[in-house]
Amino acid sequence: MDITQLKGIGAKTAANLNRLSVYTVEDLVRLYPRDYIVYEEPVFINSLADCEKPVAAIEATVIASPKIYGNECKSILSVVVKDENLDTIKCLWYNSLFLKSKLRVGMHYIFRGRIVLKNGEYVLEHPDMYTMAGYNEIKNHMSPVYPLTKGLSNKIVTKAVKQAVDKYLAGMEHEFIPECIMDKYGLSEHNKAMHNIHFPESMEDYVDARHRLAFEEFFLFVLATLNLKSANERIPNSYIIRNDERTDAFIKSLPYSLTGAQIRTWEEIKANMAGKHVTSRLIQGDVGSGKTIIAILSLMNTAFAGYQAAMMVPTEVLASQQYESITTLFDKAGIDLKVGLLTGSMTQSAKRKVYRELESGELDIVVGTHALIQENVVYNNLALVITDEQHRFGVNQRKSFSDKGKNPHIIVMSATPIPRTLAIILYGDLDISIIDELPANRLPIKNCVVDTSYRIKAYAFISNQIKEGRQCYVICPMVEESENIEAENVVDYAAKLREAIPTARIDYLHGKMKPSQKNEIMEKFVRGDTDVLVSTTVIEVGVNVPNSTVMMVENSERFGLAQLHQLRGRVGRGKHQSYCIFVTVAKSKQIKQRLEILNKSNDGFKIAEEDLKLRGPGDFFGIRQSGDFDFGIADIYTDAATLKEASDAAKSIVDGLVNVDTEQYGYLKAKVDEYTVKCLEKINL
Repeated sequence: MDITQLKGIGAKTAANLNRLSVYTVEDLVRLYPRDYIVYEEPVFINSLADCEKPVAAIEATVIASPKIYGNECKSILSVVVKDENLDTIKCLWYNSLFLKSKLRVGMHYIFRGRIVLKNGEYVLEHPDMYTMAGYNEIKNHMSPVYPLTKGLSNKIVTKAVKQAVDKYLAGMEHEFIPECIMDKYGLSEHNKAMHNIHFPESMEDYVDARHRLAFEEFFLFVLATLNLKSANERIPNSYIIRNDERTDAFIKSLPYSLTGAQIRTWEEIKANMAGKHVTSRLIQGDVGSGKTIIAILSLMNTAFAGYQAAMMVPTEVLASQQYESITTLFDKAGIDLKVGLLTGSMTQSAKRKVYRELESGELDIVVGTHALIQENVVYNNLALVITDEQHRFGVNQRKSFSDKGKNPHIIVMSATPIPRTLAIILYGDLDISIIDELPANRLPIKNCVVDTSYRIKAYAFISNQIKEGRQCYVICPMVEESENIEAENVVDYAAKLREAIPTARIDYLHGKMKPSQKNEIMEKFVRGDTDVLVSTTVIEVGVNVPNSTVMMVENSERFGLAQLHQLRGRVGRGKHQSYCIFVTVAKSKQIKQRLEILNKSNDGFKIAEEDLKLRGPGDFFGIRQSGDFDFGIADIYTDAATLKEASDAAKSIVDGLVNVDTEQYGYLKAKVDEYTVKCLEKINL
C-alpha cells in the first residue's frame, strides 16, 4: 500500500519520505524511532554534571530579568534560574525572543533542555518550559523521535506512522516465528511489538518490543545466510588453482617477512582454491594487519594459473592507489602480468580499451570500483573475485560479481573488528580467516581522551605537526540523520579551524558531495596539497596516506568503538609517530570508561571484546555501534546475546529440531525468501 493513500500525505510529503527510503505503509512502519524523549524526574542543579544523559529537567524559578545578546536575526536570550537548594544556572535560547515575556522574575517552571559546558560552567540550552501540572501529565512518558530530512518535522512523521501502524495491525502481517521458539526466548507477538516500538507505554514495553524485533531481524538473516552457505558448499570448484613457485619467489623478494597470521591465512586460501569446492572466504584483519598483500598473492596465483582475477574496492581513489601499489610491486619483482584499472570516471575510450582487454583475456588482473560489475563488462575466464573493505558491498553485489564468471572463487576482506563469536554467525555463508597480528615495524598510535577545554591545545599540536610537514584529519559527527545538517556541520567546523590555524591548507568532505568532488578532495589530500581534512565518517573507508599523523575526533562519544578504531586506522601508516585525539563532551562515567578502552589499546579485536563486556541489556539509545551492519533496529554489539539466541533458533529449524506446521513453515519460508531478495543487499556484509 502506497503512503499517498494515508490521510494527510500528499505528493510533497511523500517525496520527502521517499528520501528516507519510505515508499509503502510497511516501509513507514519499519521507520523505527532513532530515539525517544523520556520526560524524566526533575533533578537538582548541582547534580547536572553527573547526569548520564545529555538532556535533563530542573524545577526552578526565574531570579533576574532576561538578557538579550546579538540582533533580531541572530539573537541569544539568557536568563538565570534558581532551584530550591538555591543553586543557579543559566538557560539559553537562540533566536527565540518571543519567550522573553514568559521569563519574568518569580515565574516558576520545569525547564528541560540540553546540558552544555560553556566557558567552564554548565548551562541549559534551549530548554522547553512546563508548568508543574503540565509536566506531571507527561512525566515518564516516551515520545518517539524519528529520522528526519529537510521538509519533514517529527510531528508530521509521528502522525503518518500512527496511521501506518493502525493499517499494518489490521492484518498486513502474520506471526511467522514458531510458538515454541517464542516461548523459549520470551518473545512478544510480532504485531504487538510493532505497535510498542513506536508508541510504548513504558520502558518495559519498549524493551520487550525491541527484543522481539531485533530477534526476528537476526533470525531471518541467519536463515538466509545458512541457505547461501548450503548453496556455496554444493558448488564444485571449476578453477583448480594450485600454488605457483613464482608466487613463493615473490614472497621471498618482499622487503619484510609475513607475520604468522598472514602465513596461516595464505595457507588456508591456497588449500581452498585447490580444493573440491568453490572458495567463499572472509579475511578479517585489523587496520594495518596486512590483508592487502594476501589479496595480491591470491590475484597473482590465479593469473599464473592462466585465469583472470578482479579486485573491487569502494572508492575510485582507493582503486587508483591499489592499482599503483600492485603494478609497482610487480615491476620491482619482475612479475610479467598485465594489470588494468576500471573506474566510473574514466573516459569512454579508456573504459572500452579495458572492456576489450578483459573480454579477450589480455588483462590478467583488474582493479576497480562498482564499474567492474556493470552489464557491459565481460570477462574471458574470471576465476577469482576479491572485494576489499567488503562491508561496503552487499551479499547480492557479491553474487552479481560472481555471475560474471562460472562460479569464481570469492574472497572478501574486512577491517571491522568483530569478536569471533559474532563473526561466525554474521558471516554464516563464508569461511573465516582472521589476521590478528600486526607487522613488527608499526609504531603504535599514541591516544588521548580529552574534553573540549583541550581543543586549543589540540589545534596548536596540529599546527606544529603541519610545520613538520605532516597532515591531519578532523572528524565531525553527523549531528542528525540528515545530509543537510551533516554538510553544514563540517563546513562550519572547517571555517572555525581556518580561523584557529590561518596558515593551514584546510579542506572538508561530507556525504552530500558529488562523487567527483569527493575524489578530487581525497586526491588533493593524497598528493599532500591539503594539510587538514575536516570530514564526516566518509573517510572511514579511505586511502593510504602515510604522511597523515593526527586523527582528531570531535564528539567521540557519538560513535561506536569499532567505528572510532577504524577511523583511527587512517593514521599510523607511515614512518612517523601518529596520534589520535578523542574529544568528548560526555559526562557519563560509562561513556568515559568505554572511550578509555581506545586510549589503552590499539588492538581492534580486543577493543570489540571489551566493548561487548561493557554494554548492558538496556543500553539501546544513542549511536549504533555497528553501523557497517545496516539492520533496521538490531545492533550486533548491543544485541549480541539476542544474535546468539536467534542463531541457535534458526539452526534448530534448519536441523529439523523444531516442528513447524505446514502453513507456518510455508509462511516462514516466504519471509526468508523475501528477506534474501530484499534485505541482504542492505546488510553491509
